[in-house]
Amino acid sequence: MAYERILVIGSPGSGKTTFSLELSKILGVGVTHLDRLFWRDNWVNVSNDEFDSQLSAVLESDSWIIDGNYGRTLGKRLERCDTVFFLDYPAAVSLSGYFCRLLKYRGRSRADMGGYCPERPDFEFMRYILKFNGTHRKELYNKLKNVRGRDVFIFHSRRESARFLEKLKKQKSG
Repeated sequence: MAYERILVIGSPGSGKTTFSLELSKILGVGVTHLDRLFWRDNWVNVSNDEFDSQLSAVLESDSWIIDGNYGRTLGKRLERCDTVFFLDYPAAVSLSGYFCRLLKYRGRSRADMGGYCPERPDFEFMRYILKFNGTHRKELYNKLKNVRGRDVFIFHSRRESARFLEKLKKQKSG
């Protein structure tokens, strides 16, 4: 497996960033957070043209890990990637991840954001997380089943993804 152009997708709060950063350490491949491309200070988003331009520059490079969903551009990313990791966790796991993130960063901006976007409780976002599997899971599975010539890994628990990373770390170091 090449692991040179990697997508990490899943519900908000599923741990895409944490998984991507660990994968980056193991493989020595840089991470691009789609939230960093999309957001500017105080939760102001960039235009689609600006986002697409930034994303195209990343996609043109030889190796990358891209963390995030942003369904509008998923097809373009799937065409260029060689590997997909889908963190398909139960909604409760993702919501728990969101709450942990809130506690850790409340009132501060995360490093994976594109500007100063302080974390704060957002009930609409919590509802989005709770509904993610019901509204987006089937669509993601349909897109992934049509992907040819790429490795697709689907993890259903944090334990599964952690085991994969541990196994990969051992392969790369030994």
